[in-house]
Amino acid sequence: MSSQVGFPAKAPLATVTRPSEDIWILELHNGEDNRLTDIFIRDSIMPALDHVEREWRQGWRSAQAAKDPKKGAGALIIVGKRGQDKFFSNGLDYKNVAGKHWFFRQTFNPFISRLMLFPIPTIAALNGHTFAGGFLVAMACDYRVMIDGIKRRAWGSMNEITFAAPWPRSFAVLFRAKTREPNLVRKIALEAARITPQEMLDGGLIDEIGGSNTEEVIQTAVKLGKKWGPNAATGVWGVIKADIYYDVLDSLSQDLRASSAEEEDLYAKARL
Repeated sequence: MSSQVGFPAKAPLATVTRPSEDIWILELHNGEDNRLTDIFIRDSIMPALDHVEREWRQGWRSAQAAKDPKKGAGALIIVGKRGQDKFFSNGLDYKNVAGKHWFFRQTFNPFISRLMLFPIPTIAALNGHTFAGGFLVAMACDYRVMIDGIKRRAWGSMNEITFAAPWPRSFAVLFRAKTREPNLVRKIALEAARITPQEMLDGGLIDEIGGSNTEEVIQTAVKLGKKWGPNAATGVWGVIKADIYYDVLDSLSQDLRASSAEEEDLYAKARL
């Protein structure tokens, strides 16, 4: 079984393929490094997620009607541009989103919530550097596999502190939900550390190191999808996640702050 659909249809920046009945692969290919913009998320990634869910639900409903418990499995793999092993995503296109105070409320937070509530297992296939907003996308997925970083270095990093960009509260809540090591969260948030694949694995930020190139990472992700995809057949994968990650989802819905170093200093002047 094979199909390929691009989003948008003309000049697509994201492509969904379906190599088997129960596996979908969403390839992000916005330039070489997948900078996240409002247009990229709104016109490419979100419609692609809708497409995958629509196809899965059609199969799930058929399985329910046929009372076939073996049907209705599914998993979604999200990977950076294929044919290169350098980037999963280089994060937000800061120049594009700077000054758009609505970006997190209207675009980014709903996107992260969508991923966190997705009704089938989501596996981020990290085929290169996973930086800033791209790191958040990976953490919003259910599972993560990463390239080994031996032939070409690959890091996970949140570098907002280096250019005076405070974290929205939802960022912190998401990282705390996905790792219970405070020192690791400190290292990521306050030290802008570049975390290697092995450190990511040791800290529980990824589930497996998946090979030395993009296609090997995808194959590792497919194995995870085949392993856990059958659990989606009950139809409650996303429903259960809504309770597991309630605090994160609540923060995403309320995180309306527009904060900066200057704004923080004004608060300090008033207080002191």
